[in-house]
Amino acid sequence: MNAVASKRGKVYLVGAGPGDPKLLTLRGKECLGQADVVLYDYLANPVLLDYVPAHAERIYVGRRGRGTYQDQHVVNRLIIEKAREGKVVVRLKGGDPFVFGRGGEEAEAVAGAGLPFEVVPGVTSAVAVPAYAGIPVTHRTLASTVAFVTGHEDPAKGGATLEWPRLATANGTLVFLMGMKNLPAIVEHLLAEGKSADTPVALIRWGTRSSQRTVVGTLRDIVEKAEQAELEPPTVIVVGDVVRLREQLNWFETRPLFGKRILVTRAREQAGELSQLLAGYGGDPIECPTIHVVAPESWKELDEAIADLRRYQWLVFTSVNGVRPFMERLQRQGLDARALSGLRLCCIGPRTAEELATHGLRADLIPSEYQAEGLIAAMTAAGVAGQRVLVPRAAVAREILPEQLRALGADVRVVPAYQTVLPSIDTERLKELLRRNEIHVLTFTSSSTVQNFSRLFDSREEMLKLTGSVAVACIGPITAGTAAEQGLSVTITASENTIPALVEAIVHYYAGRRQA
Repeated sequence: MNAVASKRGKVYLVGAGPGDPKLLTLRGKECLGQADVVLYDYLANPVLLDYVPAHAERIYVGRRGRGTYQDQHVVNRLIIEKAREGKVVVRLKGGDPFVFGRGGEEAEAVAGAGLPFEVVPGVTSAVAVPAYAGIPVTHRTLASTVAFVTGHEDPAKGGATLEWPRLATANGTLVFLMGMKNLPAIVEHLLAEGKSADTPVALIRWGTRSSQRTVVGTLRDIVEKAEQAELEPPTVIVVGDVVRLREQLNWFETRPLFGKRILVTRAREQAGELSQLLAGYGGDPIECPTIHVVAPESWKELDEAIADLRRYQWLVFTSVNGVRPFMERLQRQGLDARALSGLRLCCIGPRTAEELATHGLRADLIPSEYQAEGLIAAMTAAGVAGQRVLVPRAAVAREILPEQLRALGADVRVVPAYQTVLPSIDTERLKELLRRNEIHVLTFTSSSTVQNFSRLFDSREEMLKLTGSVAVACIGPITAGTAAEQGLSVTITASENTIPALVEAIVHYYAGRRQA
């Protein structure tokens, strides 16, 4: 028996939560990080697969709305087969595994096969989805009880077993899962058993996601409203007086960027700050990095400059990306921050200065305008004539800074500390999102992100056609100018060259549109 086969596998039944990837539990994330195999379904947000190791096998076993359901026996068999191969198997299920998720059936199958397993509860959509619609399922004065009801009973049971008289006469909240297809029948049963036709009802589709959509009515008119709205699964149905609270408590759908899908073209390792700020305002960031920061073709020039640091009076960082490789090469030569004691340290902006501070260094000069022109003005005021200036930066960048400093009488040496390249991108998926008008804003944080974005298309005409209805947001006038050169119509420009300012500009743009 080989080593893999002799190893005993284990199964984790993990609740993925209702859709918002940040509602995954810490334990669920840990399990995904250990997985050799992940079997996931339609309701599990695919973003969660980013937590899975690269070597892990990913198997889609889901089902979609009213489509054909995969045979549960097939799923059970797959789980058992993979675990018997000695693998760590994660069955990733939308919501909670044991709340109408067939997790009980899967656990029975695994236990019957004699395999170890663990159940990792998830945030159930029965509670989270109404909460994201501004509807508490219980309330001290409106609902002391809540019932979770399947809206789609197993046809193999040979007849409905729901106790409609009790459900109709209960004074609490009713939450139906998987019931959109049967909405007319649900309403008919409740009315027939005496539920008031004025009872409020809310239908919440894709709850907790940026595409969340809520329709509110009463038992009298909710079926008609659902048809008019063309609502489809997955939709959670909430019946009860607590629905009235939505008008006051609707916090999620009222955020300034709710429903806006925003393309983030920044390098993946730097996209987090922008994505988090956008999500905080209700936006849905789609990370599609058009640049990847890599080492320069040779470290020779940078190493030579570091070995000769004593000859310089200024060390200028024009990007966050230049700080880390510079400090790493410094350490490779057996040096540390003390080697910079005779230098004046200049950073193009506060974020670059923050990166420098992580190495125990404080910038001596940060311009008020966070771009090359601002650096030139600040260094001019500080006096650079006759000074030697070292600039570790991208292999390809604007030449205005070294040219202007030399014109002022400075001795400037530019050395490559990194270069940016175009990463591998699923361009067809991106183009399809643009064709379906599912991207509302393009964000660009540097000229290189713009230039590489344009390279994703077969022609400028194709790019302009697909982005014609999309807002274009740029971090500053230089980036905006590059976008204009590529033919893009810039809609939003940040007031200063920072990520928070870019996000604020996007928020301000949509606030103005709502007022108009």
